[in-house]
Amino acid sequence: MENNFRKLLELNQSNRLIIGLDGLSRSGKTTYVKSLLKEGWEAPKEIRIFHLDDHIETKSKRYNTGNEEWREYYYCQWNVHDLRARLFEKLHEDDEVNLHYYEPELDKQYLKTVRIPDQCVIIIEGVFLQRPEWRAFLDYVIYLDCPREVRFLREAADTRNNIQKFKDRYWKAEDYYLETVRPQEIADFTIKN
Repeated sequence: MENNFRKLLELNQSNRLIIGLDGLSRSGKTTYVKSLLKEGWEAPKEIRIFHLDDHIETKSKRYNTGNEEWREYYYCQWNVHDLRARLFEKLHEDDEVNLHYYEPELDKQYLKTVRIPDQCVIIIEGVFLQRPEWRAFLDYVIYLDCPREVRFLREAADTRNNIQKFKDRYWKAEDYYLETVRPQEIADFTIKN
């Protein structure tokens, strides 16, 4: 995969290259980014990494909203339009972005400014990354394809005990994404993980 990144950098004519790393929950996105950087992949430009899970909404906005649980996960987990305006729309041109970061221990968000160098590679990783509101802002998308059974086993044992939550919340949202967005088909590259 490192060779694919090198080719991307060589082909990229702009100062910034925005790479999306999409995949369902526990498909290995964060681990993949860490291993890529750890294994010595060096870009000729600086790298900025954004994890969508750092920008989730507070619990009151994503739980007990009156919607079905899967809809809460798909539509309420992130403020899709705010992230579009504050992050995605600014990636190619702006020198900085002001984003809401989630603090899980306090169940609060705080605003943080992140500088973006003129010449850099930006990697955004997260679930549902190719939703229509965000996809057009990504120059290149990699989709990590991992079977549900494997992803489920990557959950902590106590988390797996609440399988009904997976059925009602996570898996229905994932199925909706797979059926309506078809991420494997629109990604530039798919990795079986």
